[in-house]
Amino acid sequence: MSSIPKSVAALPVDIEAEKRVLGILVKYPQEIDNVVEKLRPEHFYYPEHRKIYETIWSLYTESGRISYTQIYNQLRKTKAVANPAEVLMGLTEAIVAISELEPSVEVLRLKAGLRRIMEASWAIESLVINEEGQDLAEIQARAQELIFAATESMLDGESDAKSLLEVLNKCYLKLVERRQGLENAYGLSVRFPSVDAMTTGFKKKDLIILAARPSMGKTAFALNMVVNVAKRNIPTLIFSLEMDDEQIGDRIVLSEFFRYKEEGDFEITAAEYQTRLSDQQFVRAQSVFNELYQLPVTIVDRRGLTCAEIRAMARKVKANQPDLGLIVIDYLQLIRPPSHSSGRNWALVVGEMVRELRDLAGELDVPIILISQLNRGVESRIDKRPLMSDLRDSGNIEEFADVVMFLYRHDYYHPEEAAAEGTQGEVEIIFAKQRKGPTGTVKLKFVKEYTRFIDEYVQ
Repeated sequence: MSSIPKSVAALPVDIEAEKRVLGILVKYPQEIDNVVEKLRPEHFYYPEHRKIYETIWSLYTESGRISYTQIYNQLRKTKAVANPAEVLMGLTEAIVAISELEPSVEVLRLKAGLRRIMEASWAIESLVINEEGQDLAEIQARAQELIFAATESMLDGESDAKSLLEVLNKCYLKLVERRQGLENAYGLSVRFPSVDAMTTGFKKKDLIILAARPSMGKTAFALNMVVNVAKRNIPTLIFSLEMDDEQIGDRIVLSEFFRYKEEGDFEITAAEYQTRLSDQQFVRAQSVFNELYQLPVTIVDRRGLTCAEIRAMARKVKANQPDLGLIVIDYLQLIRPPSHSSGRNWALVVGEMVRELRDLAGELDVPIILISQLNRGVESRIDKRPLMSDLRDSGNIEEFADVVMFLYRHDYYHPEEAAAEGTQGEVEIIFAKQRKGPTGTVKLKFVKEYTRFIDEYVQ
């Protein structure tokens, strides 16, 4: 962000609190253990104070402890401040009681956070004044990004740069959790056992590409996964750039009707649902609606959204639902490119959009399932199972994706052969890429009338 203008008279700064914190650390070096995870040099506004804390921080990270002599010698060696002995003595004289450390640290965190918000507001003002032909959505997205950055970052006390010890500690804790069978030790389960076994759950920050030719069941599969996740009270978000909200709702309801057919109970078919139900069917439908009313699913059905608009809406939902667990975008080829992309190579434009969505998954700390069409090259082959090369005309999708899943239905291309083999409705879920897992194929069954996938091949 831009630096704070010197002309601003009143800034969120507490110089005395900065002195108290530094004075206590100089006089009582052992207190650094209670501070190091909460404060960064950027929390200090006065340049001389920032340099002193940078020295303390550096000494601590190198040796794990600090002393007055070490601080003095390092300041003298680096010439970070003039007259270090006099400066350090002045800081220790500012101490009233060691108990002031914690409240003073909180004051510095507060003031630094307020300064960052002010910086963001100045940056947004400059963005608006110098808009230079950008469209409103791009300006809004950039403004939101600035505010988002201003309200997180250093105040959480977590560095982006981590030692191997920190990383291995996290890995070991996950290892113990997996040994204990804890669900949070894995990624997000979508409650299709064969899929979960292949992925060990979709991981936070991952971009998952779900691609196929038309009529393979991409949207139905994604909606089934959304409902399975939401039934565990995990909030989900759907961007539907093709179907409207009612179509999405009808599909979800219809897929829930399947379980009555599966149980051998009287059924409600798609045709009956779209016409007029009997009294008994209507009561059954009401019970399904009452169950679904409780699900934490948010649907955005505006067509022609740009990546900037998707990012802005997703951030808003995440702010309102911090435990957001899954985002689905249906589908890539319907995302409107930014206005400045006209005349550019289309594959590169799409590749940039995919990269932006992967960055969004990282920013919001959720897996994003991005549905994609495949090019027509599939149709010209004898074996019509999708390959990674079938994505390439749509940009560098495979480069940015963490997981690439293809759907293939043999009965779509060879219905007579599938009927003879008894494989009608069989769908191959082809994992063509997984950064954190194996590749391979699992099978589900697709009941097209109910837009429902079932995992009958794993018992």
